[in-house]
Amino acid sequence: FPQARAGIISTVEVLKVMEAFVNEPNYTVWSDLSCNLGILSTLLSHTDFHEDIQVFVRDVFSPIGERLGWDPKPGEGHLDALLRGLVLGKLGKAGHKATLEEARRRFKEHVEGKHILSADLRSPVYVTVLKHGDSSTLDTMLKLHKQADMQEEKNRIERVLGAISQPELIQKVLTFALSEEVRPQDTVSVIGGVAGGSKQGRKAAWKFVRDNWEELYNRYQGGFLISRLIKV
Repeated sequence: FPQARAGIISTVEVLKVMEAFVNEPNYTVWSDLSCNLGILSTLLSHTDFHEDIQVFVRDVFSPIGERLGWDPKPGEGHLDALLRGLVLGKLGKAGHKATLEEARRRFKEHVEGKHILSADLRSPVYVTVLKHGDSSTLDTMLKLHKQADMQEEKNRIERVLGAISQPELIQKVLTFALSEEVRPQDTVSVIGGVAGGSKQGRKAAWKFVRDNWEELYNRYQGGFLISRLIKV
């Protein structure tokens, strides 16, 4: 991947190598593949190839997704749970039909209190329904944030809000980032989530940071959070 980014070898060759990992069972390997594919997807979001890379993600991740399924199996370890969350989140964001349908079903049951999602599945389910959701999806997520009695759950929701796609809803998330609902130290996570969520999100987040620069700079006083904000 670094060689491809440096222009030494073709990205196509890297993707061909990646296809050889479809039967890989190791979480650490998939995490690395996912991270690099994410960088490539970000670069291609400004081109005509964006949908092609989503198809590629669905093709590469669906076999391991089918093997893992949605529910833990007897004898599974912690890394298997991490891998399931990683794979389902990747498939959901890429618009894998079966993953999207199941995420929506489980999210509905979770919201209604019929079947509460396990901690491992919350992020992938949240990000999937938001990515392909509307204003009512975002409203439901903000309601869950308000009702959450654990900071861990609030942070989990804050990190995925940027997955929402519509421009007016992206603006709503950015406004939420500076509201009293979000702790000052967590505002950066919300803005960063928007910046990493989509091409539209990156542009909106950049404009939002410029428009609110004085408030953000005064809030963090040149500390490490301001440098993290600039990086994201």
